[in-house]
Amino acid sequence: MKTYKQAGVDIEAGEDLVRRIKGRVRSSFTPNVLTDIGAFGAFYRADFQGIRRPVLVSSVDGVGTKLKIAFAMNRHHTVGQDLVNHCVNDILVCGAKPLYFLDYFATGKLLPVVASQVIDGFVTACKQNGCSIIGGETAEMPGFYSEGEYDIAGTIVGVVDERRVIRGQHIKKGDVLIALPSTGLHTNGYSLARTVLLGKYRLDHQFVELKGTLGDALLAVHRSYFKAVYPLLSVFDIKGMAHITGGGIEGNTMRVVPKGLMLDIDWQAWKRPFLFDLIQGTGNVPEADMRRTFNLGVGLIMIVSPKHAAKIQALLRRKRERPFVIGEVTRSGSSMNLKG
Repeated sequence: MKTYKQAGVDIEAGEDLVRRIKGRVRSSFTPNVLTDIGAFGAFYRADFQGIRRPVLVSSVDGVGTKLKIAFAMNRHHTVGQDLVNHCVNDILVCGAKPLYFLDYFATGKLLPVVASQVIDGFVTACKQNGCSIIGGETAEMPGFYSEGEYDIAGTIVGVVDERRVIRGQHIKKGDVLIALPSTGLHTNGYSLARTVLLGKYRLDHQFVELKGTLGDALLAVHRSYFKAVYPLLSVFDIKGMAHITGGGIEGNTMRVVPKGLMLDIDWQAWKRPFLFDLIQGTGNVPEADMRRTFNLGVGLIMIVSPKHAAKIQALLRRKRERPFVIGEVTRSGSSMNLKG
């Protein structure tokens, strides 16, 4: 006789996880959430007061091989925040505010203590971004993942008034690119970073320039820009925005730039954080690869009319942000400032 538990699936562990997370997850609920944990579907009341033509905006993502750092350090409370914040930023640049988040957590052997830390990160970030975690799936699949490892993915759903959707169609020559700093690698480029750095350094290696260990720097939370940027959207005409993820500064920003236009980026406009110099120097990584793979210290870019640039930066500084102009929009065929 063979039981499901002997085959590697522990239903009791799943029930233990639900007990651990139930109170925290409920703490993220808004009055729009109509179901509790455990229902077959998650219900959210579509109440969009003040929005004349509501458009739902959704995004799905993962954390990638940054999880390998979390496994190695046995630190699991930050990757959930990474995932939520990444998804929030993706819909923010479309002009949307987040409503609710759903997660997927998969592992070979469910460890409720570990899974609850990850989910606690989801809850923390949802509350910080003013949205609710209303459902998810926990999958235990013996033999599918290496021991002690898991994968996570998440879906965010937000809303924006159709007349306020940000698509980039009004961007023109001379518009200014305002950048906001990242908090490190965020959730991109870890396959290259791990290959380069962990061949030479231990995760507990202390760097004065990093003000801590290499592992601490690599696990720095992918920040959300929602609280800093969303209030600006009702005051200024933000023509386009880009969340700088895989593909780098140019690759992501060009996604919202109309045909016939290009970017003139001043690569000397900001001091590149030490972590990126460490990766490049240790691995002798070509500059073109650095620019294509990493955010290089820039997490979000806003494209605005030059007449609004100073006021937008002033408002951001009042929120203790550190904005800076990174370049401008030019016509195709113009010489681009790619040297640095």
